[in-house]
Amino acid sequence: MVTLRQLRYLSALAKHGHFGRAAEACAVTQPALSMQISDLERRLGVKVVERRPGEVLLTDVGREIARRGEEVLTASRDLVDFARHRNKPLTGRLTLGVIPSLAPYLLPKILPALQRQYPELRLELRESQTRQLVGDIKGGVLDAALLALPLEDGELDALELFEDLFLLAVPADDPRPDTARVAARDIDQSRLILLEDGHCLRDQALAFCATARRGRQQATAGMTFGASSLSTVMQMVASGYGLTLIPQIAAEVERRDSRVRLLRLKDPQPGRRIGLVFRTTSPRKADFKALGEVVKESVG
Repeated sequence: MVTLRQLRYLSALAKHGHFGRAAEACAVTQPALSMQISDLERRLGVKVVERRPGEVLLTDVGREIARRGEEVLTASRDLVDFARHRNKPLTGRLTLGVIPSLAPYLLPKILPALQRQYPELRLELRESQTRQLVGDIKGGVLDAALLALPLEDGELDALELFEDLFLLAVPADDPRPDTARVAARDIDQSRLILLEDGHCLRDQALAFCATARRGRQQATAGMTFGASSLSTVMQMVASGYGLTLIPQIAAEVERRDSRVRLLRLKDPQPGRRIGLVFRTTSPRKADFKALGEVVKESVG
């Protein structure tokens, strides 16, 4: 009989491509891990790994077994979660992902409330881009993640939590008054500073600016600065290098810099919808609902 332990070891090998690193990740010795993989191959009657000096490659069969094994491991974690958390919400361990354009602004609001209302909760956080977080949810590495919606994926469900409108961040010497409402066509896109590829906020900003380009022959691309942090982009704006779009959730923190001003955009104001995303098969929906309520209360 194939064991969950063997599937976990195979998963680690698929991730690390090295017996030593996989063993370290599984907190076992390398011989112990290698022995379990060999036993897995004997039980299945196929070779799942190709051993090379200094590295390990999964065979075609091994990759498919590892993929199916991830589904089994996720189901086993869900089974444990169902048993442990069915009577009392938000107790024990919960792994939560957050996108970078949300984490530094939302987490300080919700963490004190969670500690106060759910003292038995052990929250583990991971900040990463949407694509990585979605993969981690589907793979069972994360229980849920706070992301921008929509996400069209049949394996995932979402609780919509709040709307996060966009503001235009400009240098303090921008001639427009604080009461100005800015239209997309009035934004100088040659001065627009954007996050690096992979950030959903970058894609959302480009989508909004595209509304001003319809019918035009050409469009001027903004500056793509190799930053994964919105705060870094804001420092570029404060230094007079350009302007950017920021979510309203960030306004309280970012407007503290007197070198920056935040202007509202004309109706219909663009923005993003923030939601809590999780596997459709997860047994922890009561936990997610409780977590969602804390988020909504915290952002007002």
